[in-house]
Amino acid sequence: MTRLKDVVKADEGEIFDVELEEDVLKANRKLAQENRLLLQKHGVKAIDIMGAIGAGKTSLIEKLVERLKGHYRIAAFKGDLTTTIDAEMISRHNVEVVAINTGKECHLDANLVRKALQRLNLESIDLLFIENVGNLICPAEFPLGSEKRIVVISVTEGPFMVVKHPFIFMDTDVVVINKIDLASAMGVDAKKLEADVKRISPKAKVVAVNCRTGEGVEGVVKALGL
Repeated sequence: MTRLKDVVKADEGEIFDVELEEDVLKANRKLAQENRLLLQKHGVKAIDIMGAIGAGKTSLIEKLVERLKGHYRIAAFKGDLTTTIDAEMISRHNVEVVAINTGKECHLDANLVRKALQRLNLESIDLLFIENVGNLICPAEFPLGSEKRIVVISVTEGPFMVVKHPFIFMDTDVVVINKIDLASAMGVDAKKLEADVKRISPKAKVVAVNCRTGEGVEGVVKALGL
């Protein structure tokens, strides 16, 4: 049963861009705090999921929904430039999904999340997954109001992707290393990736998974405290 709830689209000039002045980033942080307070008021735990295109963000959400929907009332936001393809994939798991189309922009912002929150009955959910646009740079600058942040990386991105993109790991709670079954074939040492993350963010929890089979997903659930 498909339950794609809605599609939120950015109006002309509405997107906050990382290249703009500090006052825009400050405005985004203010809106993010308002989102956080709104979610807390309704008892909703929100989790922002970031990562590059193809890292496995949507696959991780699908596995988490399968694992947790018997314990939580779940909804999801799916950020994408123009399509609803991934949003529809998540909605197949019988949870409400709002697709957020950003047009040309490479990240979600707190304003778009606020608009998407207006599409939901917050009294009817406990857990909200917010999948950001596939990007390892811009989303780091734009908090959305979530309680926790996940960065999903893949061994197929190579052995140096963490050290090449350090900023997104500085303010994350959990790092998921996906496609662990391909590590040997790609010549990537997952333990080295974990060590790179720990040097940047010592408090981050790192979990190795295979989102195709579900291996390791229980570790993500525990790392999130769910």
